[in-house]
Amino acid sequence: MAEPDRPVPHRPGAVSLFFVAKAGVFALGFWIWLLVLAVRGSQATGVHLIAAAGAITTTLVGVVLGARMALQHNAATRHAELKRLLVDISWNAFAAAGNADESAKVVPFPTSSQDGDRPANRVPGERVPAFDRAERHRGDRRR
Repeated sequence: MAEPDRPVPHRPGAVSLFFVAKAGVFALGFWIWLLVLAVRGSQATGVHLIAAAGAITTTLVGVVLGARMALQHNAATRHAELKRLLVDISWNAFAAAGNADESAKVVPFPTSSQDGDRPANRVPGERVPAFDRAERHRGDRRR
């Protein structure tokens, strides 16, 4: 058997699926019991009330557990995609740092720069330390 290129993400659901199926079996049993009691045609008693309450309750429990299981599955898929994205970003940053022209410099993350953020005497590729940016913005606020 061939191994996948990437590890399979954790997908919760075996225990959840068991409880959804169990609630479904109980709901089916209660609905059948209520149907048998209704077909007999006798007057409604406490047994009818118990069968109806059990049918409704187990059906709602099955629906809620099924929705929870679907949400867990979607969350696990989103989490796996986010992890893949982070790995891709880190590999791309690593490759960019290896291809940098000068050694011992951190490759900046590309951002869109605003016109007011760049001083006139700076070259387009020059980096501005965050400390300098903070002082400049602080000075703007004092005016």
